[in-house]
Amino acid sequence: MQYRTLGRTGVQVSTLGLGAMNFGAIGRTTQEEATAIVDDALEAGINLIDTADMYGQGESEEMVGKAIAGRRDDIVLATKAGLPMGDERNHRGGSRRWLVTALENSLRRLGVDHVDLYQIHRWDPATSDEETLSALTDLQRAGKIRHFGSSTYPAYRIVQGQWAAREHGLSRYVTEQPSYSLLQRGVESHVLPVTEEYGMGVLAWSPLASGWLSGAVRRGRPVTTSRATLAPDRFDLALPANQARLDAVERLAAVADGAGLTLIQLALGFVTAHPAVTSALIGPRTRDHLHSQLAAADTVLSADVLDAVDAIVAPGTDLAAHEKHDTPPALLDPALRRRRVTEGRGAEGREAEGEGN
Repeated sequence: MQYRTLGRTGVQVSTLGLGAMNFGAIGRTTQEEATAIVDDALEAGINLIDTADMYGQGESEEMVGKAIAGRRDDIVLATKAGLPMGDERNHRGGSRRWLVTALENSLRRLGVDHVDLYQIHRWDPATSDEETLSALTDLQRAGKIRHFGSSTYPAYRIVQGQWAAREHGLSRYVTEQPSYSLLQRGVESHVLPVTEEYGMGVLAWSPLASGWLSGAVRRGRPVTTSRATLAPDRFDLALPANQARLDAVERLAAVADGAGLTLIQLALGFVTAHPAVTSALIGPRTRDHLHSQLAAADTVLSADVLDAVDAIVAPGTDLAAHEKHDTPPALLDPALRRRRVTEGRGAEGREAEGEGN
């Protein structure tokens, strides 16, 4: 296992981190299985475990807490908050009211008195940066979190967050957790240059593209992954976007074969090869999944292999842009990119809005 410094924190983390989203109902993983996965991961040298409050509505955190009992100090423990926890309208978002409560709930479920990294799961457009950052800074000063970061933020929001921290004399986000894989390379054009500029650590999620790069999705085979059951549209090969992904997977598999690698090794080696990336978060559902992914821990790709990858999926390209989670709201809601027309405006009104000559 290799280790890298998490941004400028001085904290050393393994280049493969254990993501716990599949612990519990989502991945149908029992406590016994989850504990065995954690045991094997730690034995292999993984020291970073990442979870979130909304994974199974707290179930993942509870299972992680039981699995790490008695060895907390050897683990860099990360969790997230911000996505809905039930139907109550204030049990979500980045407000001080919710973050203080959400963290207390997470600490209770994890059975710890602090987490090493607390991440805002998604940018909350209803809450100001100052509100969120001041709450996080106070939680940090209280010793309940060591550092905090963002997850799946658009590049411009990362910049805004850094500015707001400096403007208001608050602690700043020290990490970002974007979706990044051989098939989803859009962050290379905007997010990763920004994180490098600010010295942020990067924890890449979905490096196997929700199973597309696990080796289980190949031409001529039925798609039987658990993720395909949860999100069938993402694997419906009748859709052109999915056909494009399958074509890329077949070509990437040939590159892996030629280099004497598995497709998983190619996928994880590619993500950790980027100089901005600190760690790739793997999310095994079984011990077999874990061990197939641990085989990539020491994978180093040659320049020829990386060039071959670029020829298949161009740098900065997303093959499934419609599945991204960091798209600016104005690209999704037409009302946000169309100026409202005022009825009965005269020439003076049009000129005032820049519509005159």
